[in-house]
Amino acid sequence: METTKRVAIQGIKASFHEEAAYKFFGKEIETVECNSFKETCDKLEKNEADFVVMAIENSIAGSLLPNYTLIRDYGFSVVGEVYLPIQLHLMALPGIKFEDIKVVTSHPIAIRQCIDFFYDYPHIKIVESNDTAACAKRIQEEKLTDTMAIANSLAAELYGLNILERRVESNKKNYTRFLILKKDKTDEGKKINKASICFQVGHKAGSLATVLNIFAEQDVSLTKIQSMPVLGKRNEYYFYVDLEWPSTEKYDKAIRKALKYTSNFNILGEYQKNDKV
Repeated sequence: METTKRVAIQGIKASFHEEAAYKFFGKEIETVECNSFKETCDKLEKNEADFVVMAIENSIAGSLLPNYTLIRDYGFSVVGEVYLPIQLHLMALPGIKFEDIKVVTSHPIAIRQCIDFFYDYPHIKIVESNDTAACAKRIQEEKLTDTMAIANSLAAELYGLNILERRVESNKKNYTRFLILKKDKTDEGKKINKASICFQVGHKAGSLATVLNIFAEQDVSLTKIQSMPVLGKRNEYYFYVDLEWPSTEKYDKAIRKALKYTSNFNILGEYQKNDKV
């Protein structure tokens, strides 16, 4: 009998991280609630979780740069990805009307994604918090009659709140990409056609272009490139790159060649592309 997968998420039940975990693994999982992304990594490190689901980029707010550093520092393996459409609703206790509301609370990124909506309601005070679902839970627990949360429909359902206004996000094509992390690289039995790598290059003019051309020559597409300063080192950068390829043979050839022109080269993970929103 297969044991239930334990999946560490940043936030609490009904957060977007749990929704992403359900989308990737199905509902038959045990979610391990964590207060921070670092805590999710600690749980995986201590074998208190089997996987981590970690947000890595949002189509409006951009990349979550500290998370790249966590993945590299802990040496975890990226074994999958999942894209989640971010649909944000305003919710309050049952019976509360929109005109009763004085405060709206949510995660800073969720607030930023809905800011246009609130221009028309300058009297509503915006309060930042650490988690979308936690805001919904607090309204229910403390019976806050003048407060609404910005969260997903899962949170409204779980914490017994009423949705006052649906889809208040400014961009209706808003999505977040999450990475699935595991302690060790294992063959998940799926066809591999995407990889996340990181490396450094020398200071010579054109050194990054040389590496990128190697991939181009082998028909390996770069779907993302992200640079990050190396901590405490002036003018030194890590490049985080996502690659996709039509032929594994060509990908392997490109990697072998790229190794000669890079330092601190690291394959963070090889997995199956999964970009359906």
